[in-house]
Amino acid sequence: MTHRGSRVLHVGSLSRVEGEGALHLRVDDGRVTEARLQIYEPPRFFEAFLRGRGHTEPPDITARVCGICPVAYQMSACAAVEDACGITVDGQLAELRRLLYCGEWIESQTLHIHLLHAPDFLGCASAIDLARTHRAEVERGLRLKQTGNALMEELGGRAIHPVNVRVGGFHRVPTRAELRPLHERLKRAMDDAWATVRWVSGFGFPDAHCDEDFLALAEPGRYAIAAGTPTVLPGDDGPQRSFLVSDFTEHVVERQVPHSTALQSELDGRRHLTGSLARYAINHRLLSPLAHQAAAEAGLNAVCRNPFRSIIVRAVEVVYAIDEAMRIIDAYEPPPRPSVEVPPRAGTGHGATEAPRGLLYHRYTLDADGTVTDARLVPPTAQNQGAIEEHLRRVVQAAMDDCDPGTTELTALCERAIRNHDPCISCSTHFLDLTVERA
Repeated sequence: MTHRGSRVLHVGSLSRVEGEGALHLRVDDGRVTEARLQIYEPPRFFEAFLRGRGHTEPPDITARVCGICPVAYQMSACAAVEDACGITVDGQLAELRRLLYCGEWIESQTLHIHLLHAPDFLGCASAIDLARTHRAEVERGLRLKQTGNALMEELGGRAIHPVNVRVGGFHRVPTRAELRPLHERLKRAMDDAWATVRWVSGFGFPDAHCDEDFLALAEPGRYAIAAGTPTVLPGDDGPQRSFLVSDFTEHVVERQVPHSTALQSELDGRRHLTGSLARYAINHRLLSPLAHQAAAEAGLNAVCRNPFRSIIVRAVEVVYAIDEAMRIIDAYEPPPRPSVEVPPRAGTGHGATEAPRGLLYHRYTLDADGTVTDARLVPPTAQNQGAIEEHLRRVVQAAMDDCDPGTTELTALCERAIRNHDPCISCSTHFLDLTVERA
């Protein structure tokens, strides 16, 4: 069949993404008329079973949403509860939170780069295949991930679902002597991070452009991680605009779509993207000098709108996270207490932080004794789902305009386009099962 015909393609399971999802494409007379990213995992009801819990419980409960980015859920939960209670956590406790978050950035971004995304650029079907041809690079990625895990273990108590985080700070804070070995390990990891930037910047990148509005946090004086103001860079790269975290749901509006158990979002009525591309575009001037040098050496412009090149941005963010972690450890002085008191009070609080995959928003309403009466969680992948579908439509359309790709080629192209955005559907992977219905 030529590409001027009609066809329906259904990808039963997506590979090398965290979770269970499928893809449905419809082509009518050579035009891609429909692209649906179908997230079919059962709803997990976290917002429902947060209701009725005490105000100190959301960090531990929401950490179980994701095994790859539990710190993101803990930090956004803490920020929202503390906001509701009128408490600000600052000083060395806030720096320790940022240090813990650096550990998560290192391990998560490194996992995606080396095990999920790099195989796409090197003609490998999996990370196992990649290890056969690029063993040194895969081992380097695993070393980097272990460094991120070590930070999370030291500060969080364990690498997956940390147990040392609490509303107001930590159950226990480290001594300077306990952090010193991590500093030495981070220094060694920096060489691996630089090698990764040079490696991925040499990949071949298809031409692509995303014109969605970018959404990320911005924080005065530094690259936003654990705090900031939601900031929008329009798709035409016009002037940035910002809004209060408390106004988030007035701008980012969620809706249910029939083909997905994940909600989709629009930002002021338009598709938008959050994540590394957005974060870098809005905050690149606040990278550390070393990370700036890495970005320049990799050939990144101030704004990168090619989603295939997102792997380079993630590699630069790993350099930044390592550099920032060493800075925090160098300046660290143990605080007098591991946490500040957060007495309950009635109110609604809002919190947003930058998960590796983008802006993660939490909102909690408490009654006078601190019981959660309402909860709202808006993860980055749900925000990105509409934009991912549009990118899929464009990528497939360009391929069909150029030639008549077969089912296998279209499947690989679609999965590659999805993995550009590192969607975190949940924490499992599946092999691909593709069926083609010819109209």
